[in-house]
Amino acid sequence: MKHRYIVVEGPIGAGKTSLAVRLAERMNAATLLEDPKANPFLAQFYRDMRRYALPTQLFFLFQRVAQLEAVKQPDLFGKPTVADFTLAKDPLFARLTLDDAEYQLYDKIHAHVKPQVPPPDLVIYLQASVDTLVSRVKRRGVPSEASIDEAYLRRLSEAYTSYFHHYEDSPLLIVNSERLNFVEVPEHLELLIARIEGMRGGREFFNRA
Repeated sequence: MKHRYIVVEGPIGAGKTSLAVRLAERMNAATLLEDPKANPFLAQFYRDMRRYALPTQLFFLFQRVAQLEAVKQPDLFGKPTVADFTLAKDPLFARLTLDDAEYQLYDKIHAHVKPQVPPPDLVIYLQASVDTLVSRVKRRGVPSEASIDEAYLRRLSEAYTSYFHHYEDSPLLIVNSERLNFVEVPEHLELLIARIEGMRGGREFFNRA
């Protein structure tokens, strides 16, 4: 594939990590994946967002900054990279969960520590209805996610929709994932790869009928 650095994005339950792993396997690429299990505040955050929002957000910020060191100076002769996050959308979560004073503090820290990394060659944004997101989160049964409620997923989904409506940093492929299963149906992954390779514009859509 022509893309050296691909990012798969979407709200919780959209399937971004699963797709990133499958794409990397198909492309013989390296992966750059979030590690939510390493965040010691995450389970408490889902139970009491107001209290644990700031430490949860800052932990993820520092974790992502450290991970992105790998793409600051990409090796043109090495493997391509597929990631399941982009640091540029980090403030989206912060704005959603922090009060004004906390967000001002977070924003200053974010501006100070964010690395100068090249933009992705392609961003794949996975969309799904809130009902689908809720169903997927429950089905995968991650203990730390047991307290996530539908209202939070709805606000998060709306924030992602707004963010990517205005996104112009990289070529963007918006994928409706409602009828796609990239893990269990190999044909779906091949359809997506064909759509990626056929992209000509800066913003395109993929919706399996």
